[in-house]
Amino acid sequence: METVTIAEETKQPTRKKIRRLQIGLNVLVQVVLVLFLAAMVNSVAFKHYKRWDFSRDKKYALSDKTKRFLNTIKGKVRITVFFSPNTPITVDVQNLLTEFQYTAKGKIDIENIDPERNLSRAKEVVDKYKVVSDESLLVIDYAGRNKTVKASEMADVDQSGMAFGEGPRVTAFKGEQAITSAMMDLVEGKKNTLGYVLGHKEPPLAGNTPISVLKTFIENENIKFQELNLFDVGAIPLELKAAVIDGPQYDFSDREMKLVRDFWEKQGRILLLLDPAAKTPKLNAFLNELGVKANDDRLMVFLRTGIQEVALTRDVQAHFLGGSPITKRLPEVRALFFGGTSSLTLEPERARAPNIRLEPLIQAEKGYFAEKDYNSNDQAKLQADAKRNPDTPLTIGVSIEKGGSADERVQVNSARMVVVSNATFIQDNALTQDQQALDFISGSVNWLLSREQLIGIAPKVPKTLTFSLNEDALRSLRWIILVLLPLVPAVIGGAVWWRRRA
Repeated sequence: METVTIAEETKQPTRKKIRRLQIGLNVLVQVVLVLFLAAMVNSVAFKHYKRWDFSRDKKYALSDKTKRFLNTIKGKVRITVFFSPNTPITVDVQNLLTEFQYTAKGKIDIENIDPERNLSRAKEVVDKYKVVSDESLLVIDYAGRNKTVKASEMADVDQSGMAFGEGPRVTAFKGEQAITSAMMDLVEGKKNTLGYVLGHKEPPLAGNTPISVLKTFIENENIKFQELNLFDVGAIPLELKAAVIDGPQYDFSDREMKLVRDFWEKQGRILLLLDPAAKTPKLNAFLNELGVKANDDRLMVFLRTGIQEVALTRDVQAHFLGGSPITKRLPEVRALFFGGTSSLTLEPERARAPNIRLEPLIQAEKGYFAEKDYNSNDQAKLQADAKRNPDTPLTIGVSIEKGGSADERVQVNSARMVVVSNATFIQDNALTQDQQALDFISGSVNWLLSREQLIGIAPKVPKTLTFSLNEDALRSLRWIILVLLPLVPAVIGGAVWWRRRA
């Protein structure tokens, strides 16, 4: 019996010891690895992530100008926000500054101070920056220099509805333009100066000027205008980076033309807007030497106003060509040029000096014709002239560069000029809401100043989402509401009933 018992006992399997310590270590290592991987994923996602703006009007999306400017900043920018929660644009400014901070990649520090709650910190910063305004504002500090940007500078607010119990309404948000302009002022330090030529009945700079919008827009890009009367100087001052000649009504004298030519030969920069109605043979001769001919004509077009009626208009609908650094962000954008506009002919083979590059910037839309007998009222003759060359491209804006390089990546000192055969499209009464003219002039001025990376920023105008339905669409909507919507649950209910019955 004992032998059988021993044999049975030997057949029973031996119990293995549970290695609790090993299991515990495995679980601990797995937990640590999972936590480590989660931390690594979060760290990578925090430092390397992408943002998209799917909103309809791109209210907070920064322009290419701001993005390129932020990439050029070397030091640290500190922005202190003094905004009351009751300010209509508080949320807009906070969201916009978040985009600035993200795009700057660590170059911008932002501190938000509620002046109604954190009185001690607010007083400390106010004393430091010598803030004297009670208005909501930003204080931008860079390299020991600081500048304030007020809420009133960042938005146009309509207060008319407050009399009827409505709150203030923001009609245009200009936060990006104001903040970028202030940063440029601090980072670049000294302002670039444009000489504005006077003495030939050009629009004035001061007082009741018809170019007040343009003046303000350009000055917001860290640029200032300086009046320049060529009768009072022996040479165009060296501190002037470029000269603006805006629609002179009288021709330049021989002495003035010598100053302009000397400025050009010394790698000067010129923005020339011509008034076709003014007789300026000496200015035109200077352009001829550079290979650009200002023709004695007017651009016109016949527009159909009825079944058999047509009307003649001299306002030119034109588009920008995208091949130049000036207009590469305005390709095929349309703009209206009011008043008289003449055509420009590019003749590079006639240029006296070598290494001159001509490039068209603006061309009239198809259908326009250049009429030499522009004072005629003979409709039959004008219609016959319109049919002679219906598809001929007519240039009204051109850039001239002497001594430069065709490769934008190669920085070479050169003389530069922008010529437009219309001087009224930049005046206050001609600027449209989309500001195509301002964007073009901004690109021209920045190209003349060798700041191709900078282009003006237009305000963000809130747009109301609207849609209209014609009679056919209303009829279709009626069928959808009265038939299709009730029919869908009826079909689903019938299918469920049939399945249960089966």
